[in-house]
Amino acid sequence: MLLFLDVDGTLLPYGAPGPYPVYEASVPQTATGHPLLHRIDPALGPRLAALGCELVWATTWLDDANTCLAPWLGLPRLPVVDWPDEDGPPGRLHWKTRALVTWAAGRPFVWLDDEITGTDRAWVAAHHPAPALLHPVDHRHGLTDADFSALETWLRGPGPRP
Repeated sequence: MLLFLDVDGTLLPYGAPGPYPVYEASVPQTATGHPLLHRIDPALGPRLAALGCELVWATTWLDDANTCLAPWLGLPRLPVVDWPDEDGPPGRLHWKTRALVTWAAGRPFVWLDDEITGTDRAWVAAHHPAPALLHPVDHRHGLTDADFSALETWLRGPGPRP
């Protein structure tokens, strides 16, 4: 089971009215910094790894996610979706949707992102033969316990196992 992981709004919360928690992590000296890295809870890495899915960066951070975020989260280098140069046809379909379905190549997947809509879900249901969970994350808070509960419930459900 693939798990496509966005960064901004999913791991890195933004847009909430109040101050964000500040986290610390033991980051190897080889990791490059990011001015907002302290907003990302390093405990998310082990929680994501414990889901038993093949984690894949699905973010505009590209390989910077491996350089900066993976060490912060205690994750190994992950595969990275290489986005096409074009955005695709205009409309309400998210520009990542087609590329993720192509990358999945018929395998079951979970997609965590703060910009998923019903249009994306409908398109994936019509164009992807395997089970897929497109789970929107509230950008103001990033991944929460409720998001992990929803993921765990879906992964335990009928169909392919991670």
